[in-house]
Amino acid sequence: MNHFSRRTILKSLALGSAAVLFSPHTLLAATRQQKNRLGVALVGLGHYSTDLLAPALQQTKHCYLAGIVTGTPAKAETWKQKYKIPDKNIYNYDNFDQIANNPDIDVVYVVLPPSMHKEFVVRAANAGKHAWCEKPMAMTAQECKAMIDACSQNKRSLAIGYRMQHEPNTQEFQRIVKQKLLGNVKQVICGAGYRDSRSDHWKQKKEMGGGALYDMGVYSIQGARLGTNMEPLAVVSAETSTTRPHIYKDGLDETTSAVLEFPGGVMANIKTSFGESINYLNITCQKGDIKLDPFQSYAGIRGSSPLGELNHSYQVPWQQANQMDNDALSIMQNKPMLVPGEEGMRDIRIVEAIYQSARTRQRVKL
Repeated sequence: MNHFSRRTILKSLALGSAAVLFSPHTLLAATRQQKNRLGVALVGLGHYSTDLLAPALQQTKHCYLAGIVTGTPAKAETWKQKYKIPDKNIYNYDNFDQIANNPDIDVVYVVLPPSMHKEFVVRAANAGKHAWCEKPMAMTAQECKAMIDACSQNKRSLAIGYRMQHEPNTQEFQRIVKQKLLGNVKQVICGAGYRDSRSDHWKQKKEMGGGALYDMGVYSIQGARLGTNMEPLAVVSAETSTTRPHIYKDGLDETTSAVLEFPGGVMANIKTSFGESINYLNITCQKGDIKLDPFQSYAGIRGSSPLGELNHSYQVPWQQANQMDNDALSIMQNKPMLVPGEEGMRDIRIVEAIYQSARTRQRVKL
């Protein structure tokens, strides 16, 4: 055997070994040229995609609107004309999996009712695409785990669309709490909700992930968790109710309130509603209170503490553009997501425990 032929054989063996070690998605990614901006496909073209995410993607620096997925041909045509989206980047829910063959699209942003989140995040990951998913992450913690596993197995990133964790005023109150600049937290009171006048939206359909707790309640849960910088030990008590049983029926909650117990005996009283407008976060610390009203809003939040005002100003849809730019940078720089799937799963575990406590009238350990 001459030197050339032996070298050729060894090279072939090495390539064969590499093919075993790396998935097709990994090998494909390795051969692609590094992008300056990531192409994003929005799945679901409802209000949030239409009025906030699409406009935000016109402002982003590190990602752009590359494609859409919709079940409504009329919407597809409108978006195609408005955003100059090529036909090859327009999909429906049936041919969605063909997105695997489209190098224009790096990220799939799932903006569908919660009952569809698991399916399309898993399909996106299996197609070799990174996944961003709107909140609430899914219907159950088990579904959340399946989404996390699918992205992990395909070596794709998963981020949950908690825009507030990217927001500067939220990050500032978190800094105050984490560094104990006002001493230990003693209590948190948080409320998130609005008067929803609709009667036939998916938010009024239990099987699709409707109800106040899944939607606005996640903000209240986040307020309690971020406001204490701790994870709850138990749901002490919970109650669901409705003033419109003809709309919120079959156990669907129009309003939910709960008491969460955190380490050290710290309690959080949270409330969420589709029946009234509430938007506040009060964090009682040893040396004074951090107060935010509103504590979640597209246009910005306002707050105060003994250390000064929390009022970083910006315009709609800056929060969404900032969130997507941050997540795109994390992908390009191979860094952990600020809000990974595990964060979304934590909240869904609490949602399930609150519903259990309301149903059984008992304390539920987490």
